[in-house]
Amino acid sequence: MAKKLSRTVGNEKMFFGVCGGVAKYVDVDAALVRILWAILTIFGFGTPILIYFIMLFIMPKEDQVQ
Repeated sequence: MAKKLSRTVGNEKMFFGVCGGVAKYVDVDAALVRILWAILTIFGFGTPILIYFIMLFIMPKEDQVQ
């Protein structure tokens, strides 16, 4: 079965589930992805925030992926 990138739902999501979904896709801990995303946001002058919101609208929720 092929991996599909999707937002997490339930207890695994923090805000919208984007970082949790990315963490599941690459098989790492969600906290690590969140920390890296925060560091990128600080040094990326807010560009990762824009990327996060784009991913929010593009990525389907976990329960909607077949």
